[in-house]
Amino acid sequence: MSDLKGKVSIVTGGAMGIGKEVCQVLARDGSDVVVADLEKELGEKTVQEVRKAGRQSFFIAVDVTRWDQVQAMAKEVLERFGKVDILINSAGILGPCVPVSEYGVEDWARVVDINLKGTFLCCKAVIASMIKQKSGRIINLASIAGKEGNPEMSAYSASKAGIISFTKSLAKEVANKNIVVNCVSPAVIETRFMDIMGEEQRRILLAKIPMGRFGKPAEVAALIRFLVSEECSFSTGQCYDICGGRAVY
Repeated sequence: MSDLKGKVSIVTGGAMGIGKEVCQVLARDGSDVVVADLEKELGEKTVQEVRKAGRQSFFIAVDVTRWDQVQAMAKEVLERFGKVDILINSAGILGPCVPVSEYGVEDWARVVDINLKGTFLCCKAVIASMIKQKSGRIINLASIAGKEGNPEMSAYSASKAGIISFTKSLAKEVANKNIVVNCVSPAVIETRFMDIMGEEQRRILLAKIPMGRFGKPAEVAALIRFLVSEECSFSTGQCYDICGGRAVY
């Protein structure tokens, strides 16, 4: 696998969970990393860990649903580093775990705004610079829920389905510009999302995984590490499942 030395990465949702693990993996392989999140204290801790790996890093507070803030993030990174090589859209929320009949309209909008609109805005903010430099890697965090639909997680499932289709659309737009765009679809991963689910919800979702366990952030980060490498050169617009065998298509 190729070295990422000299690359510049932006990781949204980089303060914790999968995003944090991805920051560490990219840094260990040589990339400078911009940690974009709203959790400043945790984000700064990730920055320090990246710096311990000998890479440049800084924290940017950004609400991915706000176009002005996302634009400012991209502008600052380009001013500091002159380029963006890798974008990882990991920022997202689970939202309430309730039936559709009880789902709050504002809750629905918030989940879709953060997960789907946020992914779109971040891609929009960096894609022009990637086209100009004739290279780039974008990885969007979807979910197996976007393929199958999880009960009592309708907004989350819908937003992740949208990310899968959006990824395919963007990938085709830039396929001849040396820009690779893919997404990953995890099953339940051992992050803070598990604390939001009730015990019964976790039991139901675990029963769907043939391996009989939940995934780990490091396992998702390892897959993403391959997808941003030069070795991943003829695969774009794809959805890579990491789900312990749960996916059926």
